Amino acid sequence: MPMSAHDIEAAILAALPGATVELRDLAGDDDHWAATVTAPQFAGLSRVAQHKLVYAALGGRMGGVLHALQVTTVVPT
Repeated sequence: MPMSAHDIEAAILAALPGATVELRDLAGDDDHWAATVTAPQFAGLSRVAQHKLVYAALGGRMGGVLHALQVTTVVPT
């Protein structure tokens, strides 16, 4: 069973308090998502390090219940 938008958002918000998460279902199948994550924790980190924080928040579910996630990270201004 695919991971729901609510579960994806909840996992990211639990790991990155104060973040905002915008999700888009890319294929209409609840299995291919695009996420824009804006979080103060990203300040001073490389883009790769920012993405690693997001993937770590998902606790190893990538490639399993979460098939595909396109990530865009933003540092709030």
